[in-house]
Amino acid sequence: MTLQPEHEVKEAKKNPESGAGSSPRRFTWEEIGLRTGRGHPQQERWLVIDRKVYDISQFYRRHPGGARVISHFAGQDATEFFVAFHVNHALVRKYMSSLLIGELAPDEISMKPSKNILLVEDFRELRATIERMGLLNPNGLFFFLNFLQILLLEAASWITLWYFGTSLVPFLISAVLLTTSLSQAGYLQHDLGHFSVFSKPKWNHVVQKFVIGQLLGLPASWWNLRHAQHHAKTNCFLKDPDLNMHPWFTLGKVLSVELGMKKKFMPYNHQHKYFFVTLPPFLFPVYFQYFPLHKTIQRRDWADLAWMLSFYIRFFLTYEPLLGVKSLLGFYLLIRVLESIWLVWVTQMNHIPMNIDYDKNLDWFSTQLQATCNVDQSLFNDWFTGHLNFHIEHHLFPTMPRHNYWKVAPLVKSLCAKHGIEYHCKPLLTGFADIV
Repeated sequence: MTLQPEHEVKEAKKNPESGAGSSPRRFTWEEIGLRTGRGHPQQERWLVIDRKVYDISQFYRRHPGGARVISHFAGQDATEFFVAFHVNHALVRKYMSSLLIGELAPDEISMKPSKNILLVEDFRELRATIERMGLLNPNGLFFFLNFLQILLLEAASWITLWYFGTSLVPFLISAVLLTTSLSQAGYLQHDLGHFSVFSKPKWNHVVQKFVIGQLLGLPASWWNLRHAQHHAKTNCFLKDPDLNMHPWFTLGKVLSVELGMKKKFMPYNHQHKYFFVTLPPFLFPVYFQYFPLHKTIQRRDWADLAWMLSFYIRFFLTYEPLLGVKSLLGFYLLIRVLESIWLVWVTQMNHIPMNIDYDKNLDWFSTQLQATCNVDQSLFNDWFTGHLNFHIEHHLFPTMPRHNYWKVAPLVKSLCAKHGIEYHCKPLLTGFADIV
């Protein structure tokens, strides 16, 4: 393949419809692959959606979903991620028109050889099927009852202390009730962040700020920007922020071997032991107390900061009259430790035991099936994990309401069987053990 002269490329960016017969400019994968924002051509970022070539070199910083998540696809085809994460495709495409610089040349394949074309076509057909079945439409009653559960659990926590006093037994019962409320609120804000509670994205944004800010004391923007990257490039080094545990832990065989050839930072051969006394109990009480606050102030996101402060003000005014300042601090630390233990085990069981590597630019279905696993369905497992036991379905269809995962799971299994892909599903305790 021969590259277009640089002056033709610049002209194409100015006028994508220029050329003989007003035909769009044509590009090769080789040209697109050079525009990753690194090296030559300096700092340029291009990506492909449905064979259309877009220049995001200036736009990526203004991308509503975050600069990093869209940059992860620079030099690649982003069609499948675009479809999976954008609810109103027609509206988004309208705003993308100013970024269009041309399209793939006719003799260029639609996607890189690293992607399974037949699997991509079958997955698109599967998505069209679930759209026709209405499985992307939320059930308002389900989420209302879920929200009501959260409020009732928190009310029960306060009533326990108010009625039975602050001796050890009611103190612990109240802490467990409030921890349960916080954990379930975490699952609900996760649903809202994926636009799966309301049909209109705006309502999901508004209510998420209340749930994660007022009920959990965390910033919505920080979580959304981080979590979108996790879904975009699941279990990919340097792109999935959930893998940023070095130097405390080394995840995956590839990174373990690389670090083994270099200077060791921690006794990684014992990390399965010190995991128990570090990550589960301290992720929320330490990391999630400092880092989100620091990032929110750094980004000058004053609305999120106000929502976070409203949680601490309400918590103090609600529980301080019952507990006093010293006991209140102990109570707060206890619920954060319990919440951290609960959610760390639940969130890590779906990815940590799976394949972890650098970005291989695979198709969407293969990427998620290699990096994600499920846990057996039961009423308890569904409730305890916030339906994250259906993690494969959640990653394939991130905007799907969680009450529909069980309906699409048999269709996903059939597609896996057709293409010889393993569908990992295990008991809950096995999922916990596999982390270790």
